[in-house]
Amino acid sequence: MSQAPPALRCDHVVKRFGDFVAVNDVSLEVRPGEIFALLGPNGAGKTTLIGCITGLARATGGTIEVFGHDVQRAFRKTRRLVGLVPQEINFDPFLSPYQSLLVQQGLMGQKPDPARADALLSTFSLSDHRDAYSRHLSGGMKRRLLVAKALVHHPKLLFLDEPTAGVDVELRKELWEEVRRLRDEGTTIVLTTHYLEEAEMLADRIGVLRKGQLLVVESRDEMMARGGGEKRLEDIFVQLVREGAEEAPR
Repeated sequence: MSQAPPALRCDHVVKRFGDFVAVNDVSLEVRPGEIFALLGPNGAGKTTLIGCITGLARATGGTIEVFGHDVQRAFRKTRRLVGLVPQEINFDPFLSPYQSLLVQQGLMGQKPDPARADALLSTFSLSDHRDAYSRHLSGGMKRRLLVAKALVHHPKLLFLDEPTAGVDVELRKELWEEVRRLRDEGTTIVLTTHYLEEAEMLADRIGVLRKGQLLVVESRDEMMARGGGEKRLEDIFVQLVREGAEEAPR
């Protein structure tokens, strides 16, 4: 019996913008059904790498596969396998949450499914604002809508790029619960966050990027063991980034 392909495989991926190398020879595999936390300081290349995977950017070199399908040669297929919650708010402010979900279904090549849209609005506590202009939603509600949009087409691989930036503690915990539920249902999740508590609470494995280079990939338990059981992930992360800076060629 052949082994199932990884949910994501990056093989020597490079992304340049002129002379600037944003992603530098990254090779990485994400297993089906896991939560993978991709950590790094600002400017490390996390969002750029996600853009190359999801079709928002084109890698300069290397290959990327989603469930065994090349993201450039099989763009339509891989795009429908992927959901993305971006850092920035990116929906039409003149559409209602309900309309936004129906439009997103069409963009993903699906027929409008009002029942799916209403179910997601209920899941993310947006039913009472179903027909309001999206621009009138609070910041937390807009974040909920972004997650609902990313899920509307039943993606097998979900990217959460700073999903809880600027939200309150209650919403953050609600999103954590939803992430765990999705993983339990079989969705593979890649999470980027500056709230390292999230990675410590949620991730099965953790990778650390610095200046476009992947410094380390370890299970959460392996990474926490670096601190001898006495350090938080935040302290271990800072140490890894500093060591990476010291080892980088001058």
